[in-house]
Amino acid sequence: MANTYVVIMAGGVGARFWPKSREKTPKQLLKIFGDTTMIQSTVKRIEKLVPVSNILIVTNKLQKDLIQTQLPYIPKQNIIAEPFGRNTSACIMLASLYLKQYDENSVMVVLPADHLILNEEKFISTLQLAIETANSSESLVTIGIHPTHPETGYGYIQFIEDSNNINEVFKVKTFAEKPNLEVAKEFLKSGDFLWNSGMFVWKVEIILQQIKTCVPDLYNEMIKLEEKIFKNDFHIHLENVYKDIRSISIDYGVMEKSDEVYVIRGDFGWSDVGSWDEVVRLSQKDENNNHKNGNVIIRNSKNNFVVSTENKLVAIIGVDDLIIVNTDDAVLICKKDNSQEVKDVVDYLKKKQMNGFL
Repeated sequence: MANTYVVIMAGGVGARFWPKSREKTPKQLLKIFGDTTMIQSTVKRIEKLVPVSNILIVTNKLQKDLIQTQLPYIPKQNIIAEPFGRNTSACIMLASLYLKQYDENSVMVVLPADHLILNEEKFISTLQLAIETANSSESLVTIGIHPTHPETGYGYIQFIEDSNNINEVFKVKTFAEKPNLEVAKEFLKSGDFLWNSGMFVWKVEIILQQIKTCVPDLYNEMIKLEEKIFKNDFHIHLENVYKDIRSISIDYGVMEKSDEVYVIRGDFGWSDVGSWDEVVRLSQKDENNNHKNGNVIIRNSKNNFVVSTENKLVAIIGVDDLIIVNTDDAVLICKKDNSQEVKDVVDYLKKKQMNGFL
């Protein structure tokens, strides 16, 4: 059995979690559930699978120092900072080049930093099956989540179920974009669609071959970095390469093109915590279905989610179905089921160069 390494992708800005999530303190570095940040919880889970020396984190230069502060036991050389974001294909190839230096025959588990997992034991056993599958084949393995409702905020994976399936490992038929509600209902009804979790398992050598085949322009630029890793001036070469490569996700770049993609059905209490609406759904409520955190007073109101800082009081009276997030310098107020549009506010702030609020 090859050595297993886990790569945690932690470079996002979590725009849909504004105003709590900012460029320097994005969602994965916040305490959204419990007393640990999302990335701390992710690492803690993964320690049941691999030693901390086998955990790599790919982030960006704005967040690297805070990640090191939150995870002081992760070796510093295992925290890799991209000069700027170029989506998941570049992130994964960069991590693959590092792992090739460590152990070119290793299996690589790729996980986002900001997911919620409720059943950790089942999660680890699912990953172990994916690792065994990747280790014994040339497959690209992804984890698909058993859908519980017609969700429009996730992409979907359609799988082929036949008598040859072993250990619940299915050949992928197609990937589908985020659907509208009617299409999502049809996906759920069909029984052969899973939510796309963004979790992957493969051999390092196999994913590099697949990137070379499916995204040759990206591969040809990034492979120039192979001999520069661990050199003192590596960051200069990295920035020069990142300036020239295109931004493309691993789903678009590789997974949708490859004939070697398999999916394992996961059912372990998963959420990508992709919006405030999802946090509302997962949060504890009182008898009026309100959730409050911080310095908050609620009167004659129901179905609200209110978060505030301790030094600023928020009082709501006679209102229903609101999400209110109050920080030191900004306040978000929106109706439930509209929080996906928070990203539009962030785009507006960027357009107007109101960087103090980003």
